[in-house]
Amino acid sequence: MLNGCLTGEQVRALDDAAWREFGVPSLVLMENAGRGCVDALEALGIAGPVAIVCGRGNNGGDGLVVARHLDLRGYAVRVVLAGDFTASPPDTAANLAIVQRSNLPLIHVQEMPRDQALLDETLAAAAWVVDAILGIGVRGNPRAPLAAVIERMNAAPGRKFAIDVPSGLDANSGQPGQPTFRADVTCSFVAPKAGFQNPAAARWLGQVRIADIGAPRRLIERFLSR
Repeated sequence: MLNGCLTGEQVRALDDAAWREFGVPSLVLMENAGRGCVDALEALGIAGPVAIVCGRGNNGGDGLVVARHLDLRGYAVRVVLAGDFTASPPDTAANLAIVQRSNLPLIHVQEMPRDQALLDETLAAAAWVVDAILGIGVRGNPRAPLAAVIERMNAAPGRKFAIDVPSGLDANSGQPGQPTFRADVTCSFVAPKAGFQNPAAARWLGQVRIADIGAPRRLIERFLSR
């Protein structure tokens, strides 16, 4: 395991360099990230359905990969699309299309409190609630309808799993927004994020695991040495 941490800006630059310098497509990095999260969930134990709540960005794309691989391994999954997906990045849109064509159970939450009962019903049945809403690029408090979705996720009875960074937590400073997803486990990619060193972040992160996404070692070492 390589030592060190990365800012959100460094992670984005690393992803870009993986393609420009090494020819590793971003879709491959997303695939590896999602599969790494499924490996972590399996190691922790999956005793019932998994609800994956996805935002429209690349963090949501990771969550859609998680849904596909859990289904492939025989686990019951429920996918929640939180917000407007009409302007999703290409990799996220590609994985959403696969999920839709695979006929995985899927609900769309666009307006709260109108959609709260449907969301609560889905979350209440989940052994794991997976947060794939916001990721590393968000600063400040989550906005509607995502703020209300995060609050309902925190109130759900299942165990909580965050992909890369709990939604609402600033990846650079470690300061929580209002609200912030409270994870039992955070599966972060490549390296811990700089904000994880802030003691205030610990109650939101839970146990931190690091997943390899296939970025070349030489590239990772370059960014960790900066």
